[in-house]
Amino acid sequence: MLSLLLALFNVLGVQAQVKNALKKPVKILVLCTGNTCRSQMAHGFFASYDKNIQIYSGGVKPSKAINPNAVRVMAELGIDISDHKPHDVREYLDEKWDYVITVCDNAHETCPVFNGEVMSMMHIGFDDPSDAKGTPEFIDSEYHRVRDEIGARMYALYQFILTDQNNK
Repeated sequence: MLSLLLALFNVLGVQAQVKNALKKPVKILVLCTGNTCRSQMAHGFFASYDKNIQIYSGGVKPSKAINPNAVRVMAELGIDISDHKPHDVREYLDEKWDYVITVCDNAHETCPVFNGEVMSMMHIGFDDPSDAKGTPEFIDSEYHRVRDEIGARMYALYQFILTDQNNK
């Protein structure tokens, strides 16, 4: 699976070579509005990178089920998110996090205050492919485009975290 991801990142122009694993666990929370698509894709990517990533995802207004198109396009890369369920961000407010990442503008603007310690909070926004209108081919291409953008940005963040840990 990792070789497939590396091939994808190389096609996208991202230099991706995993030489080391994280030295210690890193706890990451990824948030979007419904926790059905973008945050679930980011969750799936992070889970595939390193066993020392403790990855969770949630939504500020969680929906009932994960987006089937998100499941499908991630499965094409060998990443199975079919058993993921949307979670409410309020489940996580009292926990300690290394990184809290919002992946949509709405979650960034409406994210509640965390009571637990958050080392780094960041916003890395992506278009919502479920908003795409047009032919089935165009809609499909939007899911692939957003998936690939999420994969590239989350992998770059993983590389940053890995480098940061190795420099300490």
